[in-house]
Amino acid sequence: MNPRKIVKKIVPKGLFPAIEPYGHLVESMAYNVLNGFPAKGMNVIGITGTNGKTTTCFLVHRMLCEAGYKVGIMTTVGYGIGDDIKPQVHHMTNVGPKELMRRLTWMKSQNIDWLVLETTSHALAQNRVFGVPYSVAVMTNVTHEHLDYHRTFERYRDAKRKLFKLTNKYKKGLRVGVINADDPSAQLFAGDIKNAMLYGINNGDIKATNVKLSPTGVSYRTVIAEQSYDIHCNIPGSFNVANSLAAACVGNALGMTKQQIQQGIAALPGVEGRMTRIDEGQAFDVIVDFAHTPDSFEKLFKDLRPVVKGKLIVMFGSAGQRDETKRAVQGELAGKYCDEVIITEEDDRDADGHQILDQIAAGAEQQAKVRGKDLFLVLDRTDAITFTLARAREGDTVLLLGKGHEKTIERANGENPWDEIGTTRAALKLLG
Repeated sequence: MNPRKIVKKIVPKGLFPAIEPYGHLVESMAYNVLNGFPAKGMNVIGITGTNGKTTTCFLVHRMLCEAGYKVGIMTTVGYGIGDDIKPQVHHMTNVGPKELMRRLTWMKSQNIDWLVLETTSHALAQNRVFGVPYSVAVMTNVTHEHLDYHRTFERYRDAKRKLFKLTNKYKKGLRVGVINADDPSAQLFAGDIKNAMLYGINNGDIKATNVKLSPTGVSYRTVIAEQSYDIHCNIPGSFNVANSLAAACVGNALGMTKQQIQQGIAALPGVEGRMTRIDEGQAFDVIVDFAHTPDSFEKLFKDLRPVVKGKLIVMFGSAGQRDETKRAVQGELAGKYCDEVIITEEDDRDADGHQILDQIAAGAEQQAKVRGKDLFLVLDRTDAITFTLARAREGDTVLLLGKGHEKTIERANGENPWDEIGTTRAALKLLG
């Protein structure tokens, strides 16, 4: 039956015209009814933000699993229960209402204790998560992204705030917001929920101190509710101090013990395509990461620039039919921090790939990068990976950014199979 017809049957006649334009809400209502509101009674942790959502989801998921809970997870990388994680093939974090209800129904039949749900601004704005009873809401940060859809930063930010408002509205059970106090929007999010935990490196009631960064991870000390914690996270980057601190706050909010929180966070070996090191015996470092926003670029480059022994070489692109305003900014940041910049495709879709490359290159040229010297445009991504790796020498660090875990690359002819890590390994083997 057509979802709209179902909704017309359950919504009062005078109210339906006001609801009908919101297609996803109509679908969500319909598929909730068809499936008996499968999320009802679930304990759900929602995690939103521009960067760090997926890593934070997996940190929380692993922490709960290690403590003996049966935990479901849905993220950009994959979905599943416990260690049985299926890859998320398509470029979509939150699937449509029909598929979401199918997955929720399956998870409910497996009697999960918790669901960790990565929740995007698109899903919130489009009401795709209607019917999901969030108990905990987490905000990692809000920076420049998706302005092609939301049009303004304020609308983008406020879409994410909806997660906290949804969490706050439930009358029963736990209702907690975990908020990055270092983000300029923190107080707005805190105002959307009754119980807020504010964490950060520089701000907040819960701070990371004695921070130590290494090529293999981060460690620090924090105090939550007068309890001291020594946290170690196996994923490098200063941003993973914040991500793991958010996870520790969630653990505390759920009443987990100090040992469960510390051991749970330390138990996650990594997340596919998030600061993933590729080692085929080469004399230089190769890292694959999903970074694709100006904020994630700047944080990553700032972390690596002081510790790279040789050249810092980066390869990336920018998606077609998406936010064009960030392209020159990405190029400028790469030009500022990196010794060599290689620009390539990244889901060009049916956009002019050469035009996208030129838009990015214009930003790099603002930082005195010169085409053919330390700035190169290689449209085919496979060729670009081989070209980039061939330029590296002993002591250099190569960053391959933007695709990370994704299993397809979108071109004018549709989705094509893609494996950034596999392609990189094959190229390294050929280079010997």
